[in-house]
Amino acid sequence: MGNNKVKSQKSKVKSGDKVHAELETVRAMLARALADYDNLNKRVDREREDLGKIVSVGIIVRLIPILDNLESAQVHLKDQGLAISITEFKKVLSEEGLTEVEPKKGDVFDENTMEAIEVVNDVSDNNKSEAKVAEVVLPGWKFEDGAIVRHVKVKVERSEK
Repeated sequence: MGNNKVKSQKSKVKSGDKVHAELETVRAMLARALADYDNLNKRVDREREDLGKIVSVGIIVRLIPILDNLESAQVHLKDQGLAISITEFKKVLSEEGLTEVEPKKGDVFDENTMEAIEVVNDVSDNNKSEAKVAEVVLPGWKFEDGAIVRHVKVKVERSEK
């Protein structure tokens, strides 16, 4: 009878070890499932943010030419109300994460942010090795992360050699 007790205790221990091992397996599976769920939530949030940005870009690309027209009119009209509207318009673009790109005359031409619409030859300085901005025709716009919405339209000066 003593032998049966020992066998019974050993089988209980083996059965307890088996239950414990299964419990650990289930815990590990649950931890993986929770991590996968957390990663899914993060990915969905990123995708939602990216989609919002794509929608914003579509609208912004259509609105920037309107801002250009307002600024052009302001040069001639010099109207205080129009100036306020332009400021508010730019504030909204800034709140959407956009910044205006407007290089200065003499800055080195950067093909990543600028589009040369005309080349002006400047023979007075034969030491120039790079094209430089001669005039900004139309400012550009980019997101704070660096994505270009519209390239700056510039006239470029280059020395003849």
